[in-house]
Amino acid sequence: MTIKNKILLPFLGLLFLTININSQNKKGYKIDGDKLTFIFNVNDYPNIKNNGDPIEYVCVSGEFNDWAKDQWKMTKVSDSIYELKKDLSVFTSDFDWEFKFIVNGYHWAEPSEDFENIVDARDYKGHRLMAYNLKLYSAFATDYGNVTFKLKGYKNAEQVILSGTFNRWDETGFKMKPTEDGWEVTLQLRPDIYQYKFIIDKHLWIIDPQNPSKVENEYDGYNSVIDVQKNVTFRLCDYLDAEMVILSGDFNDWTEDECKMTKKDNCWVYEKRLSGGKHHYKFIVDGEWITDPANSVKEYDDDGNINSVCMVK
Repeated sequence: MTIKNKILLPFLGLLFLTININSQNKKGYKIDGDKLTFIFNVNDYPNIKNNGDPIEYVCVSGEFNDWAKDQWKMTKVSDSIYELKKDLSVFTSDFDWEFKFIVNGYHWAEPSEDFENIVDARDYKGHRLMAYNLKLYSAFATDYGNVTFKLKGYKNAEQVILSGTFNRWDETGFKMKPTEDGWEVTLQLRPDIYQYKFIIDKHLWIIDPQNPSKVENEYDGYNSVIDVQKNVTFRLCDYLDAEMVILSGDFNDWTEDECKMTKKDNCWVYEKRLSGGKHHYKFIVDGEWITDPANSVKEYDDDGNINSVCMVK
């Protein structure tokens, strides 16, 4: 697989991410860049269209808002279509989300059978939500993604599928395209550590022969592993009279000499490639350890020290 190094994030207390991708369209939602738009079309929901009750309002309800019935109200854009726009940064704690549309606060919309992205679902109390749910993946295939998976050979195969923890081992979603020497597909993946396999003609599951990184699974076999990372720029825009500033954190075992920062645009700067998740860090200014004065997010570690926190998403 190939990981494209093309995302640079300024670090000024918060991380901001802009992804340049093609739009991803599914029944119920679409993704354009860093925006997600929920789309309710009454014509897709026979139980709503045919019941004769007037639609007063429509809301989006799902795991992301604890299945609230009236929090995420949609905007009516035509006689049959309602929309709600959200930043992708809202969806941060998992790789997929289950959601439904609810009309007038009590009537769950049931999709027609031609929906591809439907799953059985339950609310936070364990109650079954009518019949089906829409599924939203934060991982999706696009030519402008940041990770390309390649499989050499198997040119006589009729179909090759990429499956992994990024889509809950779905066996149909990510179809690979034939190439001159095999198969490939490009995904947009958030920073994280993922396991994956290739499925040849629906029955043969294999690890990635080009990737030596693998872990044992519960079936006495192995899964390939990929660590998707992101470039993060740390800045300290003070202490310009200091002779030396060091970036130290849990990502480099708190070493005091590895990440020497350089002066750039009236700041001390260091670019570090990090895995997804939470990282603790500090600056060492001429031997003195300090937290990041531009970052209000801090936590205690197990030894009682206060560290700045960098969240990579």
